[in-house]
Amino acid sequence: MKDDFFIRKIKEKDNQELHNVLSSVMREFDVPERGTALADPELKKMFQAYDNHKSSYFVILQNNSLFGGAGISKLKNSNDNICELQKMYFSIEARGKGFGSLMIDLCLKSAIQHGFEKCYIETMNNMNKAQKLYLKKGFRYLDSPLGNTGHCSCPVWMIKDL
Repeated sequence: MKDDFFIRKIKEKDNQELHNVLSSVMREFDVPERGTALADPELKKMFQAYDNHKSSYFVILQNNSLFGGAGISKLKNSNDNICELQKMYFSIEARGKGFGSLMIDLCLKSAIQHGFEKCYIETMNNMNKAQKLYLKKGFRYLDSPLGNTGHCSCPVWMIKDL
């Protein structure tokens, strides 16, 4: 793949390194400690969090080092057939190489295979490049959040019909 990076499904051995990468990137972007993915208990056990039939999580690696990931899972506290694109963060070394687009495509393909009808995203105001990519991939802005993810500090909500 690009510059010897490759993408694969998460493994249990990825938990600690992925926690470190995701936490570091979120702090780099000034994501609040509360009311965001940074406060999610599953951040420390990502493999277990996505080890079910309606979830998928993928990681980016190079030379056995992990540089980020992205996943989908059923939208929490919603009765609708909607998944959420979750915890899509990449360290600086993996940015600007097209991985955001690849990961979204992989996650959306997985969402369709899981039978979801829509995909939802919550993000931060300052994540402009991510929002531009989401728009390019067919997401549109919402006026209010869906479900109840516990991410009350995320002020941007988007959705895409699958």
